[in-house]
Amino acid sequence: MGAEGGAQDRRAGTAQAGTPSPLRPAEARRAPGHGPRRELPPTPQRTLAQRLLRALRPPRKLKFTREGKYYLGITLGVGFAAINTGNNLLYLLLGMLLSLIVVSGVMSDLSLRHLTVTRRLPARAQVGRPHLVEIEVYNHKGRIPSYAIEVEDLRAGQPADKRCFFLKISPASAQVAAYRRTPGRRGRDRHTGFRIATRFPFGLFEKSREVEAEGDLIIYPAVDPVRLPAEDSGRREGGTSLSGRGSGDETYGLRPMRDGDDPRDIYWKKSTMRDQLVLRERARETRPDVQILIDNVRMKEAGEAFAPSFEKRIREVASRSVAHIKRGDGVVVATTSGDRVRGDKSIGSDPILRFLALLDAVDEPAAPVAQPDRLPRPSAPPAAPPPAVPTAPRAARSVS
Repeated sequence: MGAEGGAQDRRAGTAQAGTPSPLRPAEARRAPGHGPRRELPPTPQRTLAQRLLRALRPPRKLKFTREGKYYLGITLGVGFAAINTGNNLLYLLLGMLLSLIVVSGVMSDLSLRHLTVTRRLPARAQVGRPHLVEIEVYNHKGRIPSYAIEVEDLRAGQPADKRCFFLKISPASAQVAAYRRTPGRRGRDRHTGFRIATRFPFGLFEKSREVEAEGDLIIYPAVDPVRLPAEDSGRREGGTSLSGRGSGDETYGLRPMRDGDDPRDIYWKKSTMRDQLVLRERARETRPDVQILIDNVRMKEAGEAFAPSFEKRIREVASRSVAHIKRGDGVVVATTSGDRVRGDKSIGSDPILRFLALLDAVDEPAAPVAQPDRLPRPSAPPAAPPPAVPTAPRAARSVS
């Protein structure tokens, strides 16, 4: 999509100020304590054949446009006519046509050289809600600008349908554009790199090259508005407990008033009996966490209907968790496979939503095969002990 109107052209005063800062992946922007962290899979090692193909692959790709095909056909026709007739004017016209092809290749190659592309992903994204992805292109050339640059964001396993267009990138400067995307499913969205292309100057050929730039974005599940049942007198069934100082309604203790304390907490019954004002400390109310269980074990007899029902259950759990946290409750989401995560009003719902975004179904463990009972082999009876030989009693000796 064209983003020429929203592009911002800013010149860099020094080389340090103009160089774009490296992007941190979305994993590093997660606040500490936000639930269990999933490890990234190791980078696959390339084989010898893949390395050879990568080394032999041309650095640029050339593709004819519709106008370029017509132009090439006309050039070939003029060339055959010049060879058959030997007319000098046709040879002159053929030279002009071929020179335009050479000029087009040189100028398009200059536009693609010394460009650095970076991607800025949002901190979080959600299914069904559009988000913006910023693309920044920096031109490291000192005197030559780049024209008609089109940047295509590549994602693993998905078609490349998002592009940003830059009409002109001045020397030693950068331009920023953004595209809008609405995710359709939860999980980890892997960005693999960019495809930089240009049709400058005549639009006869499209020259492009691909650069690697990995990035991950966690797509949270969709959250629907949920109306929770009202609590009895503002408290959940089972009551609340008082623990430490806080902002509850009960009194935790009394102490002398200090500078900066809220005068609304002055305890006037004790303050009138003494010369110093007495402050009432409020107790902090603690409530038991809301336990939500989700079954992520796929039974053997479950067919194709398990995946839609599992996604629906994840959406329901995410909606209920966000509603409870907004009300001030603590929520613990547990799975039948043993994983669990907690969220409350202090840390927000990000740990739970991230946990649900990366949650996958596991197959039911196979039952152990019962071995047939084997009867023990009859053992030989133990040998009878030899008969005892009677011995004559010895006479007692007298000790003097």
